[in-house]
Amino acid sequence: MSEPAPATSGSPRRGRPGYDQETVLRRAIELFNEQGYDGTSMGDLARELGFSKSAIYHHVPSKTHLLSLALDEALDGLTRVIEEASNDAAGRTAYARLRQAVHRSVEVLVEHQPAVTLLLRVRGNSEVERAALRRRREIDARLAALVKEAIDEGSLRTDVPPALVSRLLFGMVNSLVEWHRAGGGVEGQQLSEAITTIVFDGLALDQPHQS
Repeated sequence: MSEPAPATSGSPRRGRPGYDQETVLRRAIELFNEQGYDGTSMGDLARELGFSKSAIYHHVPSKTHLLSLALDEALDGLTRVIEEASNDAAGRTAYARLRQAVHRSVEVLVEHQPAVTLLLRVRGNSEVERAALRRRREIDARLAALVKEAIDEGSLRTDVPPALVSRLLFGMVNSLVEWHRAGGGVEGQQLSEAITTIVFDGLALDQPHQS
């Protein structure tokens, strides 16, 4: 459970010099991934940042608030990707938009890997986590709808259900959190190109590459 903040009054919380909220959030995400959200206290985070437990509340109101910020970071990026692909006004095929969605999802994961890693580990133990899981299901459903569009236009094979294709696509993308490391020799652009090529060379009917 999250730890309640001590009672405060006056102006809104502001980070003390050298410790803005972004710094606190980055370290919190690291600790949540290392120790588990339930296994991390605000005291743990304060020690990591080098100040007293009470001082942490000058930056954030609670541990739950930090979790919400972290999950929103991951989900907002993925939501934008799906919205761009679903609401395309340039007249591109569903196949091209689906391909872009997968490509951009990899970029989001690489750019926000710690936050996405945390997202993939939530199990619905709190209302914040349950809300995040609902948003994940909405993203899955919109991707499945895009897959169906591509099937209906004759671009993808028809013998695999769209919902299953959606799960397999995100499964491949999400697996990156288990092995990809920044600075490990494989950059985000290279990963995006490789995964997109592998996925769509396997899914596309006999047709040339579409971008």
